[in-house]
Amino acid sequence: MVKLDWRSCLKEKIVKKVNEDRNRILALKRISQKKFEGANILPKQHYYSKITLLYDAIRTNLECLALENGYKIYNHQCYVPFLKEVLQKSDLADMFNKLRLIRNGINYQGTEIDLQESKYVIKDLKTLCEKLQNLRTKSKKPANTIKNIKKKLCK
Repeated sequence: MVKLDWRSCLKEKIVKKVNEDRNRILALKRISQKKFEGANILPKQHYYSKITLLYDAIRTNLECLALENGYKIYNHQCYVPFLKEVLQKSDLADMFNKLRLIRNGINYQGTEIDLQESKYVIKDLKTLCEKLQNLRTKSKKPANTIKNIKKKLCK
């Protein structure tokens, strides 16, 4: 698996520049909140479903953040450099990537976890979801514009 940076995501057209669509962003925010709430009402023995719903809520939050900053991101991997390089949130990028790999292991490789392990994963998913929601309410402009990133990369 190739590790992608923001420049590669743009070059490979996995990310494209878009105009802000407030109606779409608001709809996605409502959907994300419903997924988060749905995960919280499931009984603890349905932890795989909780993990899936919480990850979906996170991914939807990330889509909102990207759209608010003028981007459409077409794969989950490019959210990592978006968080790191555009929003300057390396800690959130690392956390998302770790949780993305756990979720992918469960969904695509059949990796099993037990109830005890799931408690830690679910706690981390909820924490990340809340941090992303807080980030969305604080910032509507990217920490770096494409122009500034290009300047840094060309030095």
